Amino acid sequence: MTSDSRFPTEIPNLDELMKQAQKMQEELLRSQSQLARQQIEASSGGGMVNVLISGTREVLRLQIDPQVIDPKDPQMLQDLIVAALNQGLQKVRHLEEDEMQKTASGLGLPSGLL
Repeated sequence: MTSDSRFPTEIPNLDELMKQAQKMQEELLRSQSQLARQQIEASSGGGMVNVLISGTREVLRLQIDPQVIDPKDPQMLQDLIVAALNQGLQKVRHLEEDEMQKTASGLGLPSGLL
């Protein structure tokens, strides 16, 4: 029987693969724990609407300046709330990406793999 060069001739060390998988899982859990402790602030309308969002994307606080509450124009307040929330969520996404890059780098993986 001839060996086919398209297939590896040696089987990877299963114990080593398991150790690497365990390390990756531990690093991912550490990253998730680090993100959960982070809090991001964002605002809109020149600070008239402020939000505080956790690294796990949970809205922790929403503050609205009473001056921006106009019963004749609820759409403006709705738009300010949406803008503040979207800004906060975008900041959280960047925080997640940074944390995952650190984790991948720490594991010796190419950036963007996680």
